[in-house]
Amino acid sequence: MTVSAEQRACAQDLLDFIDASPSPWHAVTSAEQRLLAAGFSHLEESARWPLETAGRYYVVRGGSALIAFVIGQRPLPESGFRIVGAHTDSPGLRLKPHAAHACEGHVRLGVEVYGGPILATFADRDLSLAGRVNLRQGKSFESRLLRFDTPLVRLPNLAIHMNREVNEQGLKLNRQNELPLLLGLSDPKLGANHQFMAHVAGALGVAEQDILNSEFNVYDTQQGTFWGAQQEFISDSQLDNLASCHATLTALIACKQPPATALCALFDHEEVGSGSAAGAGGSFVSDVMGRIEAAQSLDIEEHHRSIASSFFISADMAHAYHPNFPASYEPDHKVMVNAGPVIKTNANQRYATSSDTAARFLLLCESAGVPCQQYAHRSDLGCGSTIGPIVAARLGVPAIDVGAPMWAMHSIRESAGVLDHGHMIAVLQEAFSSQN
Repeated sequence: MTVSAEQRACAQDLLDFIDASPSPWHAVTSAEQRLLAAGFSHLEESARWPLETAGRYYVVRGGSALIAFVIGQRPLPESGFRIVGAHTDSPGLRLKPHAAHACEGHVRLGVEVYGGPILATFADRDLSLAGRVNLRQGKSFESRLLRFDTPLVRLPNLAIHMNREVNEQGLKLNRQNELPLLLGLSDPKLGANHQFMAHVAGALGVAEQDILNSEFNVYDTQQGTFWGAQQEFISDSQLDNLASCHATLTALIACKQPPATALCALFDHEEVGSGSAAGAGGSFVSDVMGRIEAAQSLDIEEHHRSIASSFFISADMAHAYHPNFPASYEPDHKVMVNAGPVIKTNANQRYATSSDTAARFLLLCESAGVPCQQYAHRSDLGCGSTIGPIVAARLGVPAIDVGAPMWAMHSIRESAGVLDHGHMIAVLQEAFSSQN
């Protein structure tokens, strides 16, 4: 397999984006930096929006969700919206509000499991913390991002001599007692909470008493890398779903003067059901679309025409065939890494794909010159879901679920194909630019 310099550079840009985004709040900041560099203007939800044809804008909600859009050349009732959605969050561990506690001479940090991670993959990794801290500002507060770049915490395995069946039974961790992360040795004179908060305050250069609260994501400090005989694969944390966020952003930024209004929606909280103001189950995307319509003075009839003319692509990662576990896959729907974007279908609407929207995406792939695959889950296994059905139901727009194939979904270290990422960017750019 030949990987061109352009394809490798595209994949490296993805790895750089992920490595700069160890939490959903950092991911949105990374996205903002790219949008501002590309000439997008920042909008505040609390201000009036002076929108112009061909204008490029973005808005942030809650620090962890972002919507960017380019106003199309054609009237909305005729062309509608071209929407691609992804999510900034990944399954893993989050610190509890009062995380630090002393335990037999050690300081541990209590965590909650966020979403559905493969917990065993967090053991014996060089872990650290990234998130945001709210600081007192008189009678108000300001939010500051904080990332500890070097390994700060760890989840050491129990030796096999005390867990003889681990290779046969798998690593099983009690979420309350066995998941707290080891921070250091305790100092009885200081107290565990003071030891941790003093570390946070020192990193921010503020007084400890100015810290109101914080929320931290646990992340792996190992950077993304290429691997394989031809270096045709990539490995990193949070490929699910920062790879889709990066592909969507890159495609939108490259879309200069689209005929229809192109909109990229990066939601939070997909891994826990999307039921939040920053999630796909909230009003964020419909609020933004409504304000774009209001700026063009659309009446209710024109609103419904614009919705009927719209198309939504839910971009989330797909399960690539794993040759070591053939029994886990539907035999006639094996999708391969580096073989192109995947259309995901489920009869019970865990995915939003219909035959009509699948046909539409297949034609987009043809126009973009990229291959396409189709995936269905085994009938005797439960199927995960995405933002696709949620957004499709809220907006009433035709929708499809697609994604790049990957291995080890929800591991702290996931893998995917170099070629697939470039293919995904190409077809999403085609979708944003499409006349249909």
